[in-house]
Amino acid sequence: MLTSHFPLPFAGHRLHIVDFDASSFHEHDLLWLPHHDRLRSAGRKRKAEHLAGRIAAVHALREVGVRTVPGIGDKRQPLWPDGLFGSISHCATTALAVISRQRIGIDIEKIMSQHTATELAPSIIDSDERQILQASSLPFPLALTLAFSAKESVYKAFSDRVTLPGFNSAKVTSLTATHISLHLLPAFAATMAERTVRTEWFQRGNSVITLVSAITRFPHDRSAPASILSAIPR
Repeated sequence: MLTSHFPLPFAGHRLHIVDFDASSFHEHDLLWLPHHDRLRSAGRKRKAEHLAGRIAAVHALREVGVRTVPGIGDKRQPLWPDGLFGSISHCATTALAVISRQRIGIDIEKIMSQHTATELAPSIIDSDERQILQASSLPFPLALTLAFSAKESVYKAFSDRVTLPGFNSAKVTSLTATHISLHLLPAFAATMAERTVRTEWFQRGNSVITLVSAITRFPHDRSAPASILSAIPR
């Protein structure tokens, strides 16, 4: 499969971006993956996306001196070497990956059309979040895509600790030209409720990329501050 790779510094991390041509994919390309048998029943598009994501992940791992291909876990999550956290995402003809010594979550999404945003908004945000998005300087389709993507990034960062939380388990509390903050509710994970997650973002063409960058407790929580997060992942 034809691919092109380039690293991109962002929010204190180095993203590894792989643009790929799915039409050039051949079944034998998967033999490069130790777990290729796990993909036997997947469709051609899914196979190409998975391969591109693992190529990006390999580039990211080599940057920290690790030469391996992440396998597939029981929740279909990437399996990272001990002591490392990583995240993979893909959209259309782009895949990306990032590695960190701390928890990390990353996501890429195509910016929604006005029609799609109007149709999907009720399943992604509530009325309070809508007001925050509409009060930002961003077009609503872009703002909603960012809300969706940020929630995906947060889930990826904690995918080993939560089980497919709904979009209403994390609420948008602020949106700026560079970041979006989320408030985690008990429905996300009881042990993580009342925390704020800051997600950095930028636009690349007709897509947005979000990266979990930090987590803190709310001001009223007098317990020790939560650890800093690097940015997640699938």
